[in-house]
Order: sequence, then C-alpha cells, then structure tokens
Amino acid sequence: MVVAKDAEELEALEGDEGEPRVGRGRDVGREILETAIAEVKRTSAVVVAPDVPVAKVITLMQKKKVSAVVVVEKKRTKRVVGIFTERDLVNRALPVKGWAKAPVSKFMTPDPETLRPRDSVAYALNKMSVGRFRHVPLVDDAGKAAGMISIRDIADLIVELCPEEILNLPPEPQLAVHPTPDGD
Repeated sequence: MVVAKDAEELEALEGDEGEPRVGRGRDVGREILETAIAEVKRTSAVVVAPDVPVAKVITLMQKKKVSAVVVVEKKRTKRVVGIFTERDLVNRALPVKGWAKAPVSKFMTPDPETLRPRDSVAYALNKMSVGRFRHVPLVDDAGKAAGMISIRDIADLIVELCPEEILNLPPEPQLAVHPTPDGD
C-alpha cells in the first residue's frame, strides 16, 4: 500500500473523485525488469522425444491445448534439443509428403534459444521480440527442460500488473462515448 507523505502527494495518488489510482502509480516497467520468469504463472511444458511421429505430437498438442512442445533427448539427461511449434508444422512439415509419420526431429527448430527460470521477464520479452519467438524453452543449469515461457504468459503478467486499467476497458473501444470538453 502506498502512503502519501503530504496533501500534495495525496492529491497525486488520488483520482478525480478522491479514489486511489490503482496501478497508475505503479512502475510496470520496473516490475517487468525485476520479476523472474519463475514467478510468472505458466503451464508446464509438454515434452516429447525426437523420434515421436509428428502426427502423435500434434495429437498431444491438441490434447494438452498447447501450440509448442519441447523436444528433449531420450537419454536420462533430458537435455533440450529442439522445439516444435505450430509454425514448424505449417512452414516445414505440411509441405513435405509423409510428414505425419516422420519424426518430429525432422521438422523441429534444433538447438533453440533458451532461458532459465531465474532470468527476468524483461530479458525473455527482449529475446522473444528480437528473435520473433512466441515460445522459449526454460532450462536448468544442466540444460535439462525446466518449462516454457510464452508471449501469452507475459501478456497475462502485464494484465495482472495493470488490472483496473486493462480489465475495465470497454469491449469495443471504438464505440465508447467520449465526452466533449463541455461535458456532452
């Protein structure tokens, strides 16, 4: 809770009707910089072996309602060796005859960029923006799969940081009535 030190500061913290400005004084950028990926609510990563047929991977993706899977070594290390996404399916697999029975390793993105759970959300966001990724696998210090971060997870975090401003937006802003300076 933010406490004002004097009347001027109190006025800056209050809205037009004297109500506190929820989220408006919050430094969202700083929170994104300081929040570790481990603190972000995410679904656990779906993991497959490199030799699993693409058709089975797609069925798994549909069942788990995910748009990307982490491909890991079959060995005990479970080291991340690739990522297979909807984009890989559309751009790499579908154009190839017999794609459904082929191993996912044939169409995955090998040696993907990875992050660690201790990395900041800002670092993840930067990596996703620069690389044009929607998903980045998370790994532990041994390179073992430790999860997945998606752009949706980050969007959900931003909504959490600015709930009133975002959740109170009109469903169709272009139809919202904006009063004129006269109050009409």
